[in-house]
Amino acid sequence: MLQNLTGWHALLILAVIVLIFGAAKLPALARSFGQSVRILKDESRAAASDTGEPETSSRADDARPLAAPSAAPAAPAAPAAAERVTS
Repeated sequence: MLQNLTGWHALLILAVIVLIFGAAKLPALARSFGQSVRILKDESRAAASDTGEPETSSRADDARPLAAPSAAPAAPAAPAAAERVTS
């Protein structure tokens, strides 16, 4: 099923993702996904060590610390309906 996918299909899928999430949110989405994968990998290694199975990977870059979140300026929040003053 996936062998029929070409570069044009990947480009179309990428365009749909950009339209759905917006270009500004993609770096944060990718960072979040990467952290989730790293956490899953660490937890699976911990579970494997608890059961006595040998670890399969000894990559040095797996132990690197997580990057600090970027300090993006927050958008001003709209006032809540209860706080709005009507005249």
